[in-house]
Amino acid sequence: MISKRRKRRRAIAVLLGLAALEVPALAGPPPPCPPRWRGLVGSYGEGSETVLILERDGRLEALIEPPSSHPLEELGADRFRVTAGPRAGRVVAFVRDTDGVGTSVGLDGAAPLPRRDRGFSGLVFRITPRRPLAALRREALAASAPAEGGTFRPPDLVELVSLDATIRLDVRYATAANFLGTPVYASARAFLQRPAAEALVRAHRRLRGQGYGLLIHDAYRPWWVTKVFWDATPPDKRAFVADPSRGSRHNRGCAVDLTLYRLRDGRAVEMPGVYDEMSERSHPDFPGGTSEQRWHRDLLRAVMEAEGFVVFEVEWWHFDFREWREYPILNLAFERLSARP
Repeated sequence: MISKRRKRRRAIAVLLGLAALEVPALAGPPPPCPPRWRGLVGSYGEGSETVLILERDGRLEALIEPPSSHPLEELGADRFRVTAGPRAGRVVAFVRDTDGVGTSVGLDGAAPLPRRDRGFSGLVFRITPRRPLAALRREALAASAPAEGGTFRPPDLVELVSLDATIRLDVRYATAANFLGTPVYASARAFLQRPAAEALVRAHRRLRGQGYGLLIHDAYRPWWVTKVFWDATPPDKRAFVADPSRGSRHNRGCAVDLTLYRLRDGRAVEMPGVYDEMSERSHPDFPGGTSEQRWHRDLLRAVMEAEGFVVFEVEWWHFDFREWREYPILNLAFERLSARP
């Protein structure tokens, strides 16, 4: 059953014309958001009152609860007028910090609403683990993965870069640049079951003509790591981590976390939210951000889905291969896996 929140997000996406996913093969990405507006794009509000400022088609819009879109006309420095919709004619004014990031927004002199999100400056999302990570690691390594019944395909995990060296890696869990703030993996490697790996390579090569490639954040994940993530994460954020009692599709070697990079400079593109961010900005149909960010997110999704992957409903970066049910939960360290092509 689709939750009320999920239905509301879909309604917002339809309202903004973002629901239909097409590979934008005939045209390049939309122009970047004008620099003077970038710091204003974001979510503002208190309690149930929310104003989402986004950029679409070269203009700013205010999405105000209940969801209705209000185009904004620039009047001067950080002041705009609503040009259409239920609040036409009202003035929207922003306050910024010294870095140029909007800290609050007010409508016609009403009490300003503070910013809720963190902007999209490439920051790393972090949580405060519920217990010391050293203890969680010891417990997870001593535990056993859940027993499964049924018949599974023999595992055939393939190292992705052995199939195509132009696939780039940014394995965050081998560094401190992840939501736990500490390395979890001993080495930065990425494996998938062979059919999933071959499909990923096809998706990567599809992107070349448009000037992009795939940048991998994570792929096969030993089961004990899934247990650490679950035990460390506060209950209200657990929609973003897998329950170890059921295992993860990462544990089966059939899930991948990834984004796009530009071939011309090797840099990762910007998305509406950062990797591993535990917020609504991570949802694949989140309507905020800029036109360019949403275009990149939807291009990634369209190309991956064309090769048999399905996006996870709360994470734009997470894709499950369609055959994941055919493989068992694994708890093998990277060092025990073959790097053969």
